[in-house]
Amino acid sequence: MLTAGFVLVGGQSRRMGRDKALLPWNSGVLVEDIAGKLSAVADSVALVGDPARYAHLNYPCIPDLRTGLGPLSGIEAALDSARAELNLILACDMPEVEAAHLRRLLCVAVGSGEDCIMSQDVSGVTHPLCAVYRSTCLPVIRKALDEGRLKLNIVVEELQAKVISVASPICNINTVEEWNALRSADGY
Repeated sequence: MLTAGFVLVGGQSRRMGRDKALLPWNSGVLVEDIAGKLSAVADSVALVGDPARYAHLNYPCIPDLRTGLGPLSGIEAALDSARAELNLILACDMPEVEAAHLRRLLCVAVGSGEDCIMSQDVSGVTHPLCAVYRSTCLPVIRKALDEGRLKLNIVVEELQAKVISVASPICNINTVEEWNALRSADGY
């Protein structure tokens, strides 16, 4: 079964004060590291955001179909690209997600008929931006956007997402303080 990975890079990074996707990480920038993890598990990888902003990276970039509507519009663009039946969606600000967990999400999705397989970290927090969405989710996502319902957690409830636990935290890096703490913990 064909799989695709997508990194959502279209956010405004207001709390960080600069583009989170382009923060320095390992030997490149954060989005490259995350896209590399997706490349290890999916048949193809693309970024979802402003193509002009990320043209210098070696990944195709798909623009949002509706700008300014948050991550739900990024998921819409990913699914609308029709690259695969199973679409692994990951936010650009989750540097510690491991490729083994992403592989597990895809394996569960391949073996089930579920429309959405979503991560839940060790603290019980669910992560709809670390999840697999079947292409069949597109009508539900479009309808929510058409109706102005932008809360992703509500949409994944409608999709009756199956939750897969991971034994470690999944951290979103949203502020300079969180970024500095992560870098300190990793010896930067």
